[in-house]
Amino acid sequence: MIGVVLFVVIVLIVAIYLLVEFKRFRHKLFAIFIIALILFTYISAALIFNGKNIDLKTIPGVINASKVYFGWLFSLFGNLKTITSYAIKMNWNDNSSISK
Repeated sequence: MIGVVLFVVIVLIVAIYLLVEFKRFRHKLFAIFIIALILFTYISAALIFNGKNIDLKTIPGVINASKVYFGWLFSLFGNLKTITSYAIKMNWNDNSSISK
């Protein structure tokens, strides 16, 4: 009887510990996602604005930079959509180069 109670207590302790660690992992995962998003935005903006005369010190310059950046971002997602649709439309089952 003591063994069963001890087993249940140990299982409850492990479950509570895993629940706390999972919550902590979710926060770590969210922080990693935010850091990756910031790095992506910084690197992509640096590559896009390279060679362009963008003035971020004035309101019209910031608006122009936003238009350029979001135009690039929307075209990126449009290209990803096109590539995905082409990949879906391909006939992946008929591969005649593989001998049977």
